[in-house]
Amino acid sequence: MKVPTELVGARVTRLAFDYQVRITFTDHESDGRIRLEGELVIETPITATDAAGTQAILLPGTGTALAPLLGLFTKAVATAEVTGLGTLNLGFDDGTRLGVDPDPDHESWSLTGSGLEPVLVCPGGETDWQH
Repeated sequence: MKVPTELVGARVTRLAFDYQVRITFTDHESDGRIRLEGELVIETPITATDAAGTQAILLPGTGTALAPLLGLFTKAVATAEVTGLGTLNLGFDDGTRLGVDPDPDHESWSLTGSGLEPVLVCPGGETDWQH
């Protein structure tokens, strides 16, 4: 699977919460055409670290407890990496960081859309990540 480095430069344009966390990213070419439009779906715990270094574990399906993620709206992805068997680490231009580990029993995260290669991290994680 390919590490989603295409996310770098894209902005968060939508957040939605239910039993999953959905984050939509959009980026444009210099001529205004859409370069990337993707949706990250997270189904397992999220480690959120703000610019001051305060860390919280956020669980999809917990309603208002997910409010700290609202601060990501309009923020741009500064770094995107995958480590181990599929730990997604995203850094944003305001210093916020998100991490999602693979889950032994459930799909942890997926990324789909245009301008990027789809990714699905199945139970237990994935191997052979391409950088």
